[in-house]
Amino acid sequence: MQTTFVMVKPDGVQRGLVGDIIKRFENKGLRLVGLRQLTPSLELAEKHYAVHSERPFYPGLIQFITSGPVVAMAWTGVEAISVARNIIGPTNGREAAPGTIRGDFAMDIGHNIIHGSDGEDTAEFELGLWFPEGVVEWIRDAESQIYE
Repeated sequence: MQTTFVMVKPDGVQRGLVGDIIKRFENKGLRLVGLRQLTPSLELAEKHYAVHSERPFYPGLIQFITSGPVVAMAWTGVEAISVARNIIGPTNGREAAPGTIRGDFAMDIGHNIIHGSDGEDTAEFELGLWFPEGVVEWIRDAESQIYE
């Protein structure tokens, strides 16, 4: 089992897509173990996107992610990181396949609805940043109907 970080960005929250997005992860069989809605502080945003700090788009990215509420989530499941990335789709919504979140809802690289951890180290870092108190450990009764 892996746990990954997923965030509905301000554009997804403003467009009322949070419920649809959560449903896609639940329908796939991932288990929600952390959920919080907040408007990120400048400090939190800068820590989260520090890897991009030298890129020309960084100031706009920080301004965007702090512009309104986001929904931060932690999802657990077998290969949760790659499963979540497949549900999310490629960064550019115009290039994302229909059936993915970005393919169905996004038209832009900058306003692309959602973020998901891209690897185990990133997931560990992001989960620690957004859920410093940890996540909720629980087992779904239907788990035996999802995995062999």
